[in-house]
Amino acid sequence: MEQTESGAAPPTLGVGMVGYAFMGAAHSQGWRTAGRVFDLPLRPVLAAVAGRDAGAVRAAADRHGWAAAETDWRALVARDDVQLVDVCTPGDSHAEIAVAALEAGKHVLCEKPLANSVTEAEAMVAAAEAAAARGQIAMVGFNYRRVPALSYARRLIADGRLGGLRHVRVTYLQDWLVDPAFPLTWRLEREHAGSGALGDLGAHAVDLAQYLAGEPLVGVSALTETFVRERPLLAGVSAGLSGAASDGAYGEVTVDDAALFTGRLASGALASFEATRMAAGRKNALRLEINGEKGSLAFDLERLNELSFHDHTEPADTAGFRRILVTEPGHPYLEGWWPPGHALGYEHTFVHQARDLVLAIASGTAPAPSFADGLQVQRVLAAVEESARENAVYTSVQE
Repeated sequence: MEQTESGAAPPTLGVGMVGYAFMGAAHSQGWRTAGRVFDLPLRPVLAAVAGRDAGAVRAAADRHGWAAAETDWRALVARDDVQLVDVCTPGDSHAEIAVAALEAGKHVLCEKPLANSVTEAEAMVAAAEAAAARGQIAMVGFNYRRVPALSYARRLIADGRLGGLRHVRVTYLQDWLVDPAFPLTWRLEREHAGSGALGDLGAHAVDLAQYLAGEPLVGVSALTETFVRERPLLAGVSAGLSGAASDGAYGEVTVDDAALFTGRLASGALASFEATRMAAGRKNALRLEINGEKGSLAFDLERLNELSFHDHTEPADTAGFRRILVTEPGHPYLEGWWPPGHALGYEHTFVHQARDLVLAIASGTAPAPSFADGLQVQRVLAAVEESARENAVYTSVQE
């Protein structure tokens, strides 16, 4: 049967991804699924994935559904069937790959944190601004913005349900470095990762605080610590969250294990943050609470379909925190998924991320979070490190 114009398949968007480990697998899930769940004006096609190890990248391509494999990211950027480059590599290569892709006329999605330094992030923003004038889109991948409960929390705050904000508290706790015998992977080396728990987990915490509050952090006071200063060298290749240790040889850990800092938002609201990979028993415990003059919100990633909300304008004898199950069709992103009460998971945030980026590309609108948003987070992280070097001296965030 001949298709009518209204029933024609949407144009394709060829995606090329650089990197294929933990984040690469998550991003692959997002690109594979977004066009099957949501009605999109462009259909993502997994054109090619790049990595240095030919056998490993070919295996990843087969596992995750990529049509082709490259061993040089420059070759991937140059491909005619790639219109968007997704950067899932360690932070030390983000700037080089993203800028080259933008200069080659591609749209770009770059994993967080945007870069390993403010200088690199500034160069990426400049390249993104030049590319925007040519109709290209550049977005940074803070996927937790795409948790429906957190998107809904932002809506409630923007609608004034909490009134003026007073406090923002965010903790992000993991335990995969508690064992001192865990090997020295790239995430523990400053030249590759930029920072430790601060950039890995703290970047998420900072972005969520600023996103939900709708305003930036303007200053911080911080402490950081490296509890295990030497670790066994790695035997073979690691994705950064796992790996086998070599026998006998040790190397220096050059990033933080934990970061603890307070901050002030532009409105005067106070914020506190804790990021650690040394909290025994905590696997991926991202928790936040926001208190305003008219109410409060609380969220726990380990119960990510739920949002706790307290309306302080209600009579005291009935007021209290209530559990909102964020699975209704009117909640963010839920129009594409299951009936009410059927829970979503971590992987769905990457589907929502892909959806939002495709919609921005198709409409020519600025994406969120933009590279400029990523730069703002990078400036906060830099202020945290500067404050920690000065034993928690209050440090203004660069404007």
